Amino acid sequence: MIERIHSTMMRVRASSSGFTMVEVLVALVVLGVGLLGIASLYVVTLRTSGGAIYRMQAVNLASDLGDRIRANRTAGTAYADAPATDGDRCNGPTANCSAAEMAAHDLYQWQEQIQATLPGNPTGTVTVDTTTTPFSYEIEVTWLESGDADTEQNRQRYVMRLQI
Repeated sequence: MIERIHSTMMRVRASSSGFTMVEVLVALVVLGVGLLGIASLYVVTLRTSGGAIYRMQAVNLASDLGDRIRANRTAGTAYADAPATDGDRCNGPTANCSAAEMAAHDLYQWQEQIQATLPGNPTGTVTVDTTTTPFSYEIEVTWLESGDADTEQNRQRYVMRLQI
């Protein structure tokens, strides 16, 4: 009887000895696919978080110009019409400049901030609708995220509208 159990166990061991190698290979393949999935998820997360940072910066930049427009209410359409110039007379405690000169100075500083903060040839524009009372301002910031082709469809946009 003991001999019979011993011979049965030997046959079971002999028939399953190659099966563990197949199990190990399948486990390695499954582990490799899982690790590739985790790596691709990590890359997508990094890219998305970078995009979120750029969107936050665009919101901050548009809000900054909106605050400048609110502080310079008498400028009217100057924020859309004035060329962005660096007016030295508009700096410091003894600043003496007109509302239009302040608008041009604000636009200059705002454009400098946009270029320094956002990637991919960023732009900032202001449109003023004078048919409404009070005037409606539309502040648009556009940029191109890294890795995207420079096409109009790939450009990211943030638009802020305000009435003053």
